[in-house]
Amino acid sequence: MKKIFTEEFRITFGRFLPFILLLVFIPMISYLIWLIYPTTEMEILVIDKTVPTDSYQEHQALYWAFEHLKIQNKQGNFYDKKSDYFGFFPDHSPSFGTSKDLSQLTENEIVETASTVDVLYFADTYGVFEDDFKENKSEEISKKIYGGMNRGDINLLRAAVAQKKTIIAEFNSMASPTPVGIRTEFENLMGLKWTGWIARYFEEMDTTINTDIPKWLIKQYIAQHDDTWAPAGPGIVFVHEKGRIEAFTNGIDYFGDTPKIRTQRINQQGFKLPEIVPYPDWFDIVLIERDYQVISYYDIDPSASGKDKLRDMGLPRFFPAAVQKNVGEGQFYYFAGDFSDTLGSIGSPQFMGLPVLWRGFHLVSDYRDRKSFYWNYFYPLLSQILEKVPTKNQSE
Repeated sequence: MKKIFTEEFRITFGRFLPFILLLVFIPMISYLIWLIYPTTEMEILVIDKTVPTDSYQEHQALYWAFEHLKIQNKQGNFYDKKSDYFGFFPDHSPSFGTSKDLSQLTENEIVETASTVDVLYFADTYGVFEDDFKENKSEEISKKIYGGMNRGDINLLRAAVAQKKTIIAEFNSMASPTPVGIRTEFENLMGLKWTGWIARYFEEMDTTINTDIPKWLIKQYIAQHDDTWAPAGPGIVFVHEKGRIEAFTNGIDYFGDTPKIRTQRINQQGFKLPEIVPYPDWFDIVLIERDYQVISYYDIDPSASGKDKLRDMGLPRFFPAAVQKNVGEGQFYYFAGDFSDTLGSIGSPQFMGLPVLWRGFHLVSDYRDRKSFYWNYFYPLLSQILEKVPTKNQSE
């Protein structure tokens, strides 16, 4: 009978053995390490009102981090991105979905909720609009279905501030469609001031090529600029809450493709982050009180004409990107960008060491790769923040 394990088979098997180890045994070991790693009890309340689909794009990356770090609620369960948040829950009904809102809670319930929370996270309060559920987008700003910060959100924020909790908020927490009065209370509680400006990078300003530029934005810009549109090529569009729109053209008004997030190598907060990360998404421009410390800041590298435009718009040369201040045992953080917004699946969180692996595959300089920003900047920032949160206990 012919031998099964021939010399040729042994040689071939030897060649493929390293790949077998890489694909089978290393992931198995990584999973086992994650499995035996101790869990941490941490009560996290997430508010996300911008949920038009069941992809949970605006907060899924948060829940990946929670599970990877083995953070559980007081019931001993991992957080579920589909149910464990306050905000909008899409479905196929004529109303497009339902909402679970803090405004439904009484004042006593708000205070009690704040007392149990370790982290209050405002992921996005922009909301959902009719255009989110249409294939053909309107040339006008779409009608709101649900969104904006409300009285319940502010009451919980006030209670969390009074109890010195860890509070994290991102762009669009206080901008439109949040009412001005609610926004002012948010600004006073957090020690921030929105300038009224938001901005976004577009890789191509030619509207015949790039159909992702909102039609209402194009229409308003042309009406304000003598029936002309911005030159083709990369650009940054600035939009003011009162309707003014300005466009910065690459090579004329600013240099480099995208806005950059810069983090000093030695910062007072001790965060370990890349020095330069390109950022191609929406961000808002805020002013901060003196007791805030800047973790990272935006730099669009404006030209002389760009600096003149910024001055005319009432904006500084640099804009805060991520800021932090200590409030007793609590900490306040504000991310002036859509940081937690991550497209597509990012895989299973139940493998130790995955963030390090993915940072190796997703180049920090590749701004077209949205996951690159998550692995190289946002996940490291978020994980370091969560490590600073006072927790009740750890379990083996």
